[in-house]
Amino acid sequence: MAPDKTLTLADADLSLSLSKRKYLSRLQEQQLLLSRIQQAYLFHGHKAVLVFEGWDAAGKGGAIRRISQALDPRSFKVWPIGAPRNYYLNRHYLLRFFERLPPEGAISAFDRSWYGRVLVERIEGLTPEHRWRAAYREINEFEQMLIDDGTRIVKLFFHVSADEQMRRFEERLRNPLKRWKLTYEDFRNRARWTETEEAVNEMFARTSTARAPWTLIPANNKKYARVAALRAVTATLAQGVDLNPQHLDRRTIEAADQHLNVEQDLIDSLRARTE
Repeated sequence: MAPDKTLTLADADLSLSLSKRKYLSRLQEQQLLLSRIQQAYLFHGHKAVLVFEGWDAAGKGGAIRRISQALDPRSFKVWPIGAPRNYYLNRHYLLRFFERLPPEGAISAFDRSWYGRVLVERIEGLTPEHRWRAAYREINEFEQMLIDDGTRIVKLFFHVSADEQMRRFEERLRNPLKRWKLTYEDFRNRARWTETEEAVNEMFARTSTARAPWTLIPANNKKYARVAALRAVTATLAQGVDLNPQHLDRRTIEAADQHLNVEQDLIDSLRARTE
């Protein structure tokens, strides 16, 4: 089932921005919420997949870093997805993603994803048309299978204008600490901007479903994009989940009472929560 309205890149208001003060306040709020969500996922055995797609230099990495700052790495994993090696080229393209799905209690983020099949592989002619067209159905079935297995999915696409992308390329060139991010492919891909827009809009139309919708992130302003991305993540991951601090078992409380020099009122209140 598709959402009521077909999403397109034209829906993004690229003028949206946040001041530094509002950004820091809202970022902290969302990161604290993410921390609570992770604790709840660990306790209840929930699991989630975060999908990050977007233009080169659109800010995917910056948003992922802000999410990573809030989470314990023992149950949060980031998978940067590049060109597949030969082992995977000879097998179904979804195999390497199956192998990276999160176990119970964990969250996995994909920095680019299985949508490469209907984006870069389509645009570059790396996959025959009948195979990338079949991928729309395969991807929807794959995501539905994950959802049926109890995995929550958040799919984010970061959209910037062509002018803003070029400004960021120049910034990377000038900054020695960011220069490693700039590649020849970044410039070559710009020649296919119109083709990419067409592919992205068709991807939205064919794979933004009611249970796994795409969220379009206006990303000309990095601060706005980061907060918008975190809000989209927390809204889906927190829905219907008890985020209250988990209760300690009675044995742990009794051991704490015996060995720790803490207020008796605290021990009594913790005992009351287990009764």
